[in-house]
Amino acid sequence: MIGSYMKKVTVFIFAVFILSKMVLGQNLISNSTQNQNLISTFAPLSYKQLYDTANYFFNCKSSDTALMCYNLFINIPVKKNDTEHQKKVVEVLNKISIIYYHSSDYKNSYDYLIQALHFCEKYNYDAYLAKIYINIGNIYYQYNRYDITKQYYSKALTYLRDTTSIIALLNNLGAVELELGNLDSAAYSLSKSLQMSKINDNFLLPDILNNKASLYQRKFMYDSAYYFYQLSLDVARKNNKYAREAQNLSDLGKLFLEINKLDSASFYINLSNKVANDYHFLKMITENYLTLSKIEESKGRKAVALEYYKKYIALKDSLFSVENFSDINQLQRSYEVSKTDRQIEQLVVEKRYQKIIWIITLLILLLVSVALLLLFFQNKRLNTAYKTLFDKNIKIIELQKSSISESEKYRKSALTDAMQDELLNKILSLMENAEIFCDTEFSLDKMAELVQSNATYVSQVINTELKKNFRSFLNSYRIQEAQRLFSELDLSKYTIAAIAHDVGFKSPAAFRSTFKEITGVSPNFYLKAMRDSKTVRP
Repeated sequence: MIGSYMKKVTVFIFAVFILSKMVLGQNLISNSTQNQNLISTFAPLSYKQLYDTANYFFNCKSSDTALMCYNLFINIPVKKNDTEHQKKVVEVLNKISIIYYHSSDYKNSYDYLIQALHFCEKYNYDAYLAKIYINIGNIYYQYNRYDITKQYYSKALTYLRDTTSIIALLNNLGAVELELGNLDSAAYSLSKSLQMSKINDNFLLPDILNNKASLYQRKFMYDSAYYFYQLSLDVARKNNKYAREAQNLSDLGKLFLEINKLDSASFYINLSNKVANDYHFLKMITENYLTLSKIEESKGRKAVALEYYKKYIALKDSLFSVENFSDINQLQRSYEVSKTDRQIEQLVVEKRYQKIIWIITLLILLLVSVALLLLFFQNKRLNTAYKTLFDKNIKIIELQKSSISESEKYRKSALTDAMQDELLNKILSLMENAEIFCDTEFSLDKMAELVQSNATYVSQVINTELKKNFRSFLNSYRIQEAQRLFSELDLSKYTIAAIAHDVGFKSPAAFRSTFKEITGVSPNFYLKAMRDSKTVRP
């Protein structure tokens, strides 16, 4: 009896699939008519048939048709004692969120995850909480909010029982720890995940290998990083994991950019973009445009670099707008406040279309405003950009010349490797004391005196071991201290000039120039962003 029923379901699904293909293939029929025909076909199905049909299209990557079926499913009333239907509602909401997530619509993805959380509580369906927490964490990861991502991944870990999910989550936690700069914690999570993956022949192996490669890259172990990136790429290609393949290629490009192998960097980034374009991985394309801009800038091709940077900004603004992230934070706060009285469902149902209209209207106004501003400031901005790229190119050439001359200078030095390591440790220990390096009179000679050496040896160690001259090395510490002060002090009571003096700069102008050179933005912009973040921080 059961076998007969399953056979009928299977035949029905394939029949619907063929029918949908036929309908969608008729050029004379409008899109709205096509959708109406599909809705008319699926609407009479029971919730179980809709669930099976939607999952079929979901697994076949037919996202639009799957989404249509899922939306029909969630509009079917749920009987009070039908626990099977209740659980399926939670699963469907989660899968809808996954569809929106993969299309880079993080706002809608988050909406459906909040609804899924609401129904988990309503139906006491704790077994599905882990998947929802992981997906919420994934969204925050896209917005680089790694602290919040880690919180949700940690929550999910308390609910997980199956080995495959634990492997995936340990890998994700390792990636987050990498972004937070916790290399020891990242190494622990990734090693444990890799060990479990090999034992269980897990399909996440390429993802874990990629994160392992990133860990080695952070440790400047470039040969090991390259080995693991290539290993991950091979496994991804064998298993048709196109998103991972695109990421691997992109990461290889960034690796070669970091070691200044620009042609190889361009090669891998362009390969990544080809895969990303084929499968519409918008976030990957966005990251690749930024990397290509940096590559072309390093080659001295200013105009090409600027064009890539414009493409990066355009895509980034469309994917990660401030408005969308504010909406996500607002939904999170609303969910916490209304956890007991079930207000989330009403909020989503009543406000969804209003928000869409409001966002579209706002985007139109923003686009018009931006277009007008671009027309007005275009020549001025282009000239400024070209001058900045030219100045950076000159600095790169000067640094290269300086590096060659420094190597020649120290070739006959009496310092052994052991002596250099010992002196380096003394220098780094000394620089842990901000009061010392923030002294405006702090100099190379002063440092040599404090570490009980001489200026020539100190300069040699900084140049050969840290690949910087003394001034660049000192300024990097002072700017880090300035950033710490920006984040900790009452910014309404301090000026940029005061901060500049506190961290050792004799003039605000020198501080501004150095701050922008190291961070990429001016201290005024950084200070304003810091104030804004403290104002809106949840």
